[in-house]
Amino acid sequence: MANFLFVLSRDDNESATRCFQFAKIAHSKGHKTDVFFIDDGVNWADSTRDLTQKTATGDCPNDYLPYLVEEQVPIGV
Repeated sequence: MANFLFVLSRDDNESATRCFQFAKIAHSKGHKTDVFFIDDGVNWADSTRDLTQKTATGDCPNDYLPYLVEEQVPIGV
């Protein structure tokens, strides 16, 4: 088992989607996983934010972030 820390520093839908996706994959494979928001990435801590905006690949933050919350993956701000 490895330790993963994913740091999101941008207020960008594509970056956030990938960050949440990779964190979900790492955690679902049994790795200790943490996510941290810094700089403009702290805007993703807003619970009223629209998480349904699609990326170029057709997925969105809402495809991955609920899993992280349900599984109580630590998310620091």
